Amino acid sequence: MTSKASGIDRILTLELARVTERGAVAAARLIGFGDEKAADQAAVDAIRRELNSLDIQGEVVIGEGERDEAPMLYIGEKVGTGKGPKVDIALDPLEGTTLTAKGMGNALAVVAMAEAGSLLNAPDVYMEKIAIGDGYPDGTIDLDADPADNVRALAKAKGVDVSHITVCVLDRPRHASIIQSIRDAGARVSLITDGDVAGVIHTTDPATGIDMYIGTGGAPEGVLAAAALCCIGGQMQGRLILKEKEHQARAKRMGITDLDRKYTAREMASGDVVFSATGVTSGSLLDGIKRQGDTVWTDTLVMRSTTGTTRRIKAKHTNISKFNLDD
Repeated sequence: MTSKASGIDRILTLELARVTERGAVAAARLIGFGDEKAADQAAVDAIRRELNSLDIQGEVVIGEGERDEAPMLYIGEKVGTGKGPKVDIALDPLEGTTLTAKGMGNALAVVAMAEAGSLLNAPDVYMEKIAIGDGYPDGTIDLDADPADNVRALAKAKGVDVSHITVCVLDRPRHASIIQSIRDAGARVSLITDGDVAGVIHTTDPATGIDMYIGTGGAPEGVLAAAALCCIGGQMQGRLILKEKEHQARAKRMGITDLDRKYTAREMASGDVVFSATGVTSGSLLDGIKRQGDTVWTDTLVMRSTTGTTRRIKAKHTNISKFNLDD
């Protein structure tokens, strides 16, 4: 049955969960072995295989790079059987390659799907980002404001002292001034080594203790995070960093004319959006893959924007051979 609100079949919501499950299980076989490329490739191969089994006319708009640079689910790659709805695909087959290679927490397999033309088609560059959870007035945060001002504005909107605000930031040298500004304002900083999709999603769940996300990270992760926020609520702004002439040229080839544009979440992911993330290693968002003999356990978060539905699917798979991982 097809949803009247969009061209995406409702069954694809659960089918997308199957896609990220397969990617996560494939990558999990390489947890702790120190080989980032092999873990990423395993996730890519599994996710590509599952996407190509879906009755969709899909195009990867956010992927592992452009065709000449990455033969791994590249931007512009066609996926699916060629039947069914035309859809955009944004993905990070293994968000947290380093986390997986080192056996650290919070690695995910992530895919978002939306009606064709709904996801920001952007080059694989960096993006400035800021995000908060739902329930605050529009304009509470501004990407162009000083981090300290954003912290104060959120504290005012939340009705708490600044010292009660915690901001998630990627632990990178480029963020030193951001971290200092946040601390100078009197707020707390929670540093993460990788995984800013999870970092953004954490702002929507009071149980995580994260109120805001600020920093510069990958544009693919930015669009994926925006897709998640469109499903579960929250505010986000992002701007592509296009200082290099090569990056500017690539952006223009993809139809981006305003190189300095400040995008909202809904401008990065509009229409009917479906988002799925499966834990590879256990973290604050999802449990990681567990395996015993021929049985695996997966933990997946699946969301859809038009219905406002969020599902957490903890599944037991009793025949690992069905995953086609040992070919």
